[in-house]
Amino acid sequence: MKQLLFGAIFMCSFFLSAQNFNEYKYIIVPKKFNAFKEADQYRTSALIKFLFDKKGYTVVYDDDLPQDLKSNRCLGLVVDLKDESNMFTTKAGLLLKDCNSDQVFATSVEKSKEKEYQKAYSQAIREAFKSFNTISYSYTPKEEEKHNNQTLIVSYKDDVKKVEEKAVAAAPVDKKVIAAAKAEETVLEGVLYAQQIPNGYQLVDSTPKIEYKMYKTTVPSVFLAINNDINGMIVSKNGKWFFEYYQGDKLQSKELNIKF
Repeated sequence: MKQLLFGAIFMCSFFLSAQNFNEYKYIIVPKKFNAFKEADQYRTSALIKFLFDKKGYTVVYDDDLPQDLKSNRCLGLVVDLKDESNMFTTKAGLLLKDCNSDQVFATSVEKSKEKEYQKAYSQAIREAFKSFNTISYSYTPKEEEKHNNQTLIVSYKDDVKKVEEKAVAAAPVDKKVIAAAKAEETVLEGVLYAQQIPNGYQLVDSTPKIEYKMYKTTVPSVFLAINNDINGMIVSKNGKWFFEYYQGDKLQSKELNIKF
């Protein structure tokens, strides 16, 4: 009876995890797994990428991400290798984790008694990969992602001011507007417009182009942030926003003009 109950619980959790797969566009395979000392040791990374490719997933290595995935790591699931090997038996399984390092799916852990490590890991991983046979995958963007992928339209209604050259000296300057004397119409330069995304905001300039992705933490004034390939934090200090990151061993801080 206990075995039947355990099996039912396992199948239920397996089904719920499998349902979530369609929310992810990419599978990210590390070139080097934490269980190993070398990149693609025993050809594990290449094999896992090949197996996911064969199943119809869009698979990328962690050092060669497409631009949309760089901007939003939550589009992908990261593969982790669960290695429970001992000196007599090779045991391995796969874990899939989201951008918050939460586990979304786990395969069974399979074993091999092949003496040659490359053959042993290949056999164990291929057996573990059979856990994906019952999953029907078809990427379906979330409603928020569909919205974010549309052409970005930014309204400058409150940030545009017509300036006549003769009136520049006398006219009070709106704090939201930087006026150029020779311009008929000016837009506040450097403004980043915050648009809501899952777990945070994307910051868009006047192009419009996504410059930053910022993700919520447990502290309301602190966000994890990505600017192109630079990882850092966006923090609020005395009513101002700053992007902080390390360049080598030196902390850099850049003030941002964010409009929420």
